[in-house]
Amino acid sequence: MNFEQIYNQFKEEKISERYITLNHIEPILNRLSEKIKVAVIGKSVLERPIYSCQSGSGKIKILIWSQMHGNESTTTKALLDFFNLLESDAEIAKDLLNRFSFCIIPILNPDGAEAYTRVNANKIDLNRDAQDLSQPESIVLRRAYNDFEPDFCFNMHDQRTIFGVGDTNKPATVSFLAPSYDEERNINAVREKAVSVIVAMNNTLQQFIPGQVGRFDDGFNLNCVGDTFQHAGTPTILFEAGHFQGDYEREETRKFIFFALLSAFDSIYENVIVDNVFEDYVNIPQNNPRFFDFVYKNIKINYDSSDKFINFAAQFNEELIDNQIFFNAFVVKIGDLEENVGHTELDGNGQSFKNFTENSLQLNQKADFFIGESVQIRNGIVQS
Repeated sequence: MNFEQIYNQFKEEKISERYITLNHIEPILNRLSEKIKVAVIGKSVLERPIYSCQSGSGKIKILIWSQMHGNESTTTKALLDFFNLLESDAEIAKDLLNRFSFCIIPILNPDGAEAYTRVNANKIDLNRDAQDLSQPESIVLRRAYNDFEPDFCFNMHDQRTIFGVGDTNKPATVSFLAPSYDEERNINAVREKAVSVIVAMNNTLQQFIPGQVGRFDDGFNLNCVGDTFQHAGTPTILFEAGHFQGDYEREETRKFIFFALLSAFDSIYENVIVDNVFEDYVNIPQNNPRFFDFVYKNIKINYDSSDKFINFAAQFNEELIDNQIFFNAFVVKIGDLEENVGHTELDGNGQSFKNFTENSLQLNQKADFFIGESVQIRNGIVQS
């Protein structure tokens, strides 16, 4: 399968960047043909519609939902690309529609998407509401699950730039999890199906982002949706769209999520039996929160009239201002960074730190400063 060619052909060009709301996707949903049946299946806390998109006539039923956390939009973009593929006359689209029945919820938490927050309008994390079902969005998802009776569930998320792959210096661009179904993290036939699909997706992605696929922690929490559905007997896979080098808008990662989806569907349909599949799964390195967006090393700074050489790190805060996401960098750690890596690193070679207002370095200050006489840092970034 030529993943690159398929993606380039069907990428939805009208959607990009990180801020994705109903206002962005509704024009796309409205133009879909009868191949994809769009329906409002519920309302959010603030009465925004929650859409489902159903397509296909195959026996294998797959339920997918995205933006359960409103500020995690990368997988939504990949799903819109997938809609374009299903709408086409390509042979792969015909095969998918004949083999599968899809129920896709592109934005489960439209209020959180609008506000660019993880939580819903009641400040509840929907991914911790699987048992209480205290929120209307949680009830919508559970009703969709009960009515559709899926054979597989795909729980689509973004993860922060802090995650790397194991002890390597590579970012976790995509991570997966086959959630546990019990406290002991056992493997049964249901979880093994999810594991097998993840192994297939990892094998595909290693061709494009070698060493940049991670495995999420599988601690059991029945309040989480994935753990609940796995516990209920439905193979469930957590997708985590992470950081690719320099790709803060997650446009490259979007492509790899699309690749993963196609690989997953192919694996499920072919139902290839792999020996030692769980061993292959656990050999995917676990996510390790060791990254910062910026790391500055060997910087001279004056404390109490004496010079010291320090390392410090800065991290972007994502802030919604006038319907646009701004990445604003702040100092988040000063001191020992031996176990940490920066997506961008600068060795100051002993040059002096100089602030724009005073020559002090404090946590939570804006990452605007000089290193020596000539290196100017604005918003964490070296200015040319």
